[in-house]
Amino acid sequence: MAGSFGEGDQVLLVDRKQRRYLIELSVGAEFHTHTGVLAHDVIIGAEEGVSLRSSRGGIFTAFRPTLADFVIKMPRGAQVIYPKDLGPILMLADVFPGARVLESGIGSGALSMTMLRAGADITGYELREDFAARARANVVTMLGESALERYDVQLRDVYEGIDGDDFDRVVLDLPEPWQV
Repeated sequence: MAGSFGEGDQVLLVDRKQRRYLIELSVGAEFHTHTGVLAHDVIIGAEEGVSLRSSRGGIFTAFRPTLADFVIKMPRGAQVIYPKDLGPILMLADVFPGARVLESGIGSGALSMTMLRAGADITGYELREDFAARARANVVTMLGESALERYDVQLRDVYEGIDGDDFDRVVLDLPEPWQV
């Protein structure tokens, strides 16, 4: 991911007051804020860390978002697990590279992305098709299309049973996990 920004890249813009804005670069598009307009075309081809000036003199620095940045700003439909909780969950669940994890209640995919980044292979059970689609889209946006090779999301109810017994870990973000 090193190098200059390109069309379709996620960019984190940080202003002088440390306000953070996540945008996806698109040729001809503009980012509008109270401190002016910033053309995406000015960012495309620029290197990470570049300082940019908006039409009204606002200064922004452009970065590639970290996973924590993306989780805070990503599109969501469900309640999201925040970065301050994702680390402890990963540690307490002892998720490791190559771990086969069953996750249920995937929501917008914050925990899924964290476990995928740690090297786990995930089978996700989700009741809502819109949440499943949002989680998949967020995974692709942040981790790339290849992450879907290790992320199998199924529309099903974990309360009705689990297929297979070859999971190393089970992570449940559900109202009544003891019923599983």
